[in-house]
Amino acid sequence: MHHEPADSPALTSLRVPSQGPEPTHSTTTVERGSFCLARCSCGWAGPARRSRDRARTDAAEHSAGRADSR
Repeated sequence: MHHEPADSPALTSLRVPSQGPEPTHSTTTVERGSFCLARCSCGWAGPARRSRDRARTDAAEHSAGRADSR
């Protein structure tokens, strides 16, 4: 018969993060003065860009899973 030492946590007390489905990414661009930035429904926001096209590219890369901050 195997017994856990008194100072070690029981396996039932360990939490495993949920392995649910990936969140849906719905991106948009937002104007702030002379800057534009991409935002996502998951909470991600890209850097402020002077180029609207670059902000749209940031959004597309995020949606495809290629952005650094997901």
